[in-house]
Amino acid sequence: MESDTAPTAPTRGRVNLDYTYFPGCSVKGLTKNYEISALNASKVLGLNLIELDDWNCCGAAAYMAVYELRSHVLAARNLALAEKYNRDIVAICAACYSTLEKTNRYIMANKKLRDDINNALDEIGLKYYGSLKIRHLLDVIVHDAGEKTVRAKVKMPLKGLKVAAYYGCQIVRPFGNFDKENPKAMEELLRWVGAEPVNYPLRARCCGAMQMITDEDVTLKLVESLLRVASRSGADCIATACPLCHMNLEAYQNRVNSKFKTHYSIPTIYFTQLLGLAFGLPARTEVALGRELVPTDKILTPYMTKSG
Repeated sequence: MESDTAPTAPTRGRVNLDYTYFPGCSVKGLTKNYEISALNASKVLGLNLIELDDWNCCGAAAYMAVYELRSHVLAARNLALAEKYNRDIVAICAACYSTLEKTNRYIMANKKLRDDINNALDEIGLKYYGSLKIRHLLDVIVHDAGEKTVRAKVKMPLKGLKVAAYYGCQIVRPFGNFDKENPKAMEELLRWVGAEPVNYPLRARCCGAMQMITDEDVTLKLVESLLRVASRSGADCIATACPLCHMNLEAYQNRVNSKFKTHYSIPTIYFTQLLGLAFGLPARTEVALGRELVPTDKILTPYMTKSG
């Protein structure tokens, strides 16, 4: 891609542990339990996630494949809105994180694309200078809050809970900027709260994502392999950081069992829900457990507080 000097960006600097929070569409609907647990666990750690006012859909992967420039403009509008706050922008959805990071990188590397995007943004009085750092919440918790803070907040250690840490592909590639290819951050975090990460070699393997809609047979095969390896590893549950991965691994277990004559019943849980339990937060309200398609009570009840 054509490269040149980007426009002069506003001065940036870290402001304590304040972040601009970009929720994205999915966590405001079907995966609300992710947002509830993420915001509450972050609060315990002293991370101040301030939701971006007037945010819009990030543009997502499917739109990117059909109308790339329009998708970039959608993402860039969010970046332009967030830039004025002098804070890192944090996403909890892997697709949002990847899409925002892609647009950010392409804008800085390609003058023509940057000009086209800013011409579109100019119609609504916005411009993006490229000063933002796009982060995933997993990165923020591990590297900004850190081990000492996390361990200090644990009230209900997840001792004895065996977890397969599943990242999926969009956090670590192609635009991952904190834990590439051979990720370890989630396993470290799970150890800090007392859980036991199992050896899970498929932790960065694709779940098939939205291909479940267009080619279910292929995607079910991918999901079956993820469930099979998690089961063989002795995992009590799978922890994930992506709403779409969570959906494919949890909602389609019955179809996988029907197609492959298997008997999987492996709970899939957001890593933030496990943090919330370890921090002693009420399981039903502040950790948002109880909405699962694959029941979690059998493995998680020992870690719930009486108020949970």
